[in-house]
Amino acid sequence: MAIDDETLKTYAYINISSYRVKTVKALKNEVLMPTQIAKDAGIRPNHISKVLRELKEVNVAECLDESVRKGRLYILTDLGSEIAKEL
Repeated sequence: MAIDDETLKTYAYINISSYRVKTVKALKNEVLMPTQIAKDAGIRPNHISKVLRELKEVNVAECLDESVRKGRLYILTDLGSEIAKEL
């Protein structure tokens, strides 16, 4: 599969952080809350919000209900799904 330069840069950005890789893998084909992502990825819950913010900034993950304070749901974007297949 041919990957464009921007996707490749984003892939590299994710790949240099084990937390980002684990988070993307945990979200693969799932809609999850941060606590569940942390549990599935084996990441301490106090780190997951930073990782999710980083993934949102590069358009890999998105929050489905930004207005909710607790119980937010996260999903991979199309770009995130494409990258998850390569991990």
